[in-house]
Amino acid sequence: MTALDALDRQLIAAFDGKVVRKDLLHRIKKGTNVPTFVLEFLLARFCASDNQAEIDVGMEAVLATLQDNYVRPDEANAAQSKVATKGKHQFIDKVHVRFVEKEKRHWASLENFNSQRIAVGEKFYRDNDRLLEGGIWAEVTLAHNEIEEDPYAFYIEELRPIQLSRFDFEQYAQARKSFTRDEWLDAIMRSVGLEPSKLSKRVKLHYIARLAPLVEPNYNYIELGPRGTGKSYFFSEFSPYATLISGGQATKATLFYNNARRKVGLVGYWDTVAFDEVGGIKVRDPDTIQIMKDFMANGRFSRGVEVIADASLSFVGNIDLSVNQVVNSTEYDLFQPLPPELDLAVMDRFAAYIPGWEMPKNSSEFLTSRYGFITDYLAEAFHFQFKHTNRYEEVSRRIKLGKAVEGRDEKGIKKTVAAFLKILHPDGGSSDEEFEEYVAYAVECRRRVKEQMNKRKPDDEFALINLSYVAVSGTEVVVYCPESKDALATQEPARSGIDEIGAVKNPSEQHTAEVQAAETALVTDTPQEKHFTILYGDTGHSYETILGPYLRGAKEVTIEDPYLRQQHQIQNFVRFCETCIKSGTVKTINLVSSYNDKTELADMSEKLEDLKQSLLESDVILNIKLNPNMHDREIRLDNGWVIKIGRGLDFYQRPGSWFEVGANDLSLRKCLETKVDIFRAASPPMA
Repeated sequence: MTALDALDRQLIAAFDGKVVRKDLLHRIKKGTNVPTFVLEFLLARFCASDNQAEIDVGMEAVLATLQDNYVRPDEANAAQSKVATKGKHQFIDKVHVRFVEKEKRHWASLENFNSQRIAVGEKFYRDNDRLLEGGIWAEVTLAHNEIEEDPYAFYIEELRPIQLSRFDFEQYAQARKSFTRDEWLDAIMRSVGLEPSKLSKRVKLHYIARLAPLVEPNYNYIELGPRGTGKSYFFSEFSPYATLISGGQATKATLFYNNARRKVGLVGYWDTVAFDEVGGIKVRDPDTIQIMKDFMANGRFSRGVEVIADASLSFVGNIDLSVNQVVNSTEYDLFQPLPPELDLAVMDRFAAYIPGWEMPKNSSEFLTSRYGFITDYLAEAFHFQFKHTNRYEEVSRRIKLGKAVEGRDEKGIKKTVAAFLKILHPDGGSSDEEFEEYVAYAVECRRRVKEQMNKRKPDDEFALINLSYVAVSGTEVVVYCPESKDALATQEPARSGIDEIGAVKNPSEQHTAEVQAAETALVTDTPQEKHFTILYGDTGHSYETILGPYLRGAKEVTIEDPYLRQQHQIQNFVRFCETCIKSGTVKTINLVSSYNDKTELADMSEKLEDLKQSLLESDVILNIKLNPNMHDREIRLDNGWVIKIGRGLDFYQRPGSWFEVGANDLSLRKCLETKVDIFRAASPPMA
């Protein structure tokens, strides 16, 4: 690193012991999957100095700590052996705790230790709620259990979350006063690892907007842009108070409330829940989106109980089309990558749309080698403001918005400005010029949302897109989005639903036609009774192709199958349950099965218990009953359908190799011969 510059010296003087050289992070980050805030936790412990000799010694200590305490996924067996041999060992890992209902106890697991049954004391998950919801990174001491009768080999002896134990916000805000706004903005940029001298002022504001959901409760934004611009970094690496989930985890039980467990989901435990690759979100249950809309609107929802939570929702994903072509297109809009489940009502709840296409690609060219805040320290400052400060009223007193700004526009704009004040002015002061800069940016980001909704809507519901604010001078300023300012297709979109002579179609006629079309589709799509034979060697048959159409509307499924004793038979049942989940309506699965003298009951029960716990995450209850005398095979649905498969679920040939086609996709797997009868319960099949 070159000699300290003015901002380095200023940070060291004002925040001694709370800043770190960012090039040290870049040196140890490569080759490890440890989040930034964990690595900087170690750097702060060993390298919080401006003396090069001390830093060199500290770096050796950090690398030695990672070498000895961080387990890579392929080293799990060696790690277990180390604990067994030494009696105990300390690890740096992400720790999860789950409650196993059947055993009425909690079990811990470490991501890279490969053991799902680590004993954990109540004090650990009582003091750290997030152990139960998503897990936390921690320094954890695992000890070996010498008592052979106990059902576990390891237990947690000590656990210390990797985050500051104390944070003094008053000291943080007071120290901020020694910086100008632009100096502080650059300090934030360096703290996230970027060199501000390489970034334009506008791009810096984009990065601040990315941080907004970490400081402002119930703040919802979207960012779509090219790959490799760090959209998900702040939620996976930057803050221990944010969690990043994939689209497949977007269930109401995981996100909002699990009725079976009577527990609030992720929104009750995290400051920010971010959806990665938002274009791939798949929502099986329409209720999830409705609850999401309620929550995004006011931070509350009802699932039998009224739940209030502060979490912000962030949606990040990729946009592959040319932005210039999209804004000039009459067919496409900038929400094009979103799945249909995220409809206009969801979009309207976005406070801001960050133009991800303006962000620089991840490159060493933009990385800083100078001092910035220890990531964990800044994350604590943001968390404190998220929980304890409110700048919305201050914004409401100072801001003046134009007549085109409607209810949700106003709320979104104000919350964006409030977030900027928290991040850039934690001490409370901002000049009128700075305040107007934040207002203009917030109005632009909200206008981007409204412009795209206006392109989609066939009427004028969102037509008031010329959002504006009143400057201190008294002048009304209309704000435009730079990418679409001169795009006629976006500023004055053509309206659908208009015939050749320009007259709007009769709404009642249009509605009648839509109803008739829906009724016709319903009649032709109604499943019929079936009786057929699957021949030996046939392919193309899966649980989904056989059962799928008949699961529509079913809430409870009862399956009687005596043969779920071997590994592959239980795996077949897992696939059956996955088919039930995909229906989107099934809430209860009742299994009646059998066993004999050769059945490994303990092994069978453990596997089914794992499945039962997994199903709870999708809000599905599995009831299990074992009857040693049963022989029949039958599947009954509470919508009246009965499915009888002669061989039960086990009608597939075992593959000759697990590396041949059909080993994983059952629709490509060769079958054994069996009869299939599907009929209504009130009308049994003819002989």
